[in-house]
Amino acid sequence: MGGMLRGERQKRKADRRVPRARSLRRDMTEAEHRLWWHLRRLRVGEGHFRRQATIGPYFADFAHHQARLVIELDGSAHMEAQTAAKDSARTRYLATLGYEVLRFWNTDVLTNTEGVMTLIHEALAARSAPHPLPLPTTRKSARGEGNGSAEN
Repeated sequence: MGGMLRGERQKRKADRRVPRARSLRRDMTEAEHRLWWHLRRLRVGEGHFRRQATIGPYFADFAHHQARLVIELDGSAHMEAQTAAKDSARTRYLATLGYEVLRFWNTDVLTNTEGVMTLIHEALAARSAPHPLPLPTTRKSARGEGNGSAEN
């Protein structure tokens, strides 16, 4: 029998992204601090927001994995064409995983925190609401197919 002895732990492969994520969490911008203060108090269903969450090769400023919602805060560097192109590629990648990405300018978070939080609440509500159209139901035919009888 191959297996571990009692008391032994299987070692996980070290994730090289963890030190970078920790560094990003320590060195948050003023806008990130302010938004995090609000997000960490926000409870939605079973989940919560995480800071500098790793998703694939990327670090999301804030991510709610259960709701599949990512929030990115952008400064003036994101107005440059090259950075905007990287942001777009990142958004497309996250969309393939089912994430919606909300982007806010740092100045919006600092000067209109309530408005930013309203948009986040609306996005969370939309992502957790049941689909407006019910799933189609299967109908049994007049001949009794699908009702479990032996005559088919």
